[in-house]
Amino acid sequence: VRAVIEHMRERGEGSIVLVVGNDGLKPSYWEMTAGVANAADINFASSVAEQYGRYGVRINTVNPGPVNTDRWDGLEKAFARDKKVDQARAHELAISSIPFHRICEPQEVASLVVFLASPRAAFINGAHIPIDGAQRKALMDI
Repeated sequence: VRAVIEHMRERGEGSIVLVVGNDGLKPSYWEMTAGVANAADINFASSVAEQYGRYGVRINTVNPGPVNTDRWDGLEKAFARDKKVDQARAHELAISSIPFHRICEPQEVASLVVFLASPRAAFINGAHIPIDGAQRKALMDI
């Protein structure tokens, strides 16, 4: 943000999209440290949105829940270990925490980021958009 914000201000426009985990929007005992850091990032984005919006600079956050990546695979393995279940059962529990009964795909997150960065989202500033299929309880808290 520091590297681009002044250039955007001078230009009179710009869009920054931060990808910040959804643990910043809801508490999770298993991911408490990440949740605190994510909440700080969300607060930071809100502050920047208010301060730089008058210069035409927008900043928003995309807040994914579980996303089908190698990182998620590792988290699922850790969950399986901690709950003393196999990874297949951990996956079943993961998708049961999401009303869509599946986890997000990376291209779904990317599509939201592209939209928010585009002129079509010109009046969206300071928004924090969960992309978690309405997951309200973290997997690890099941």
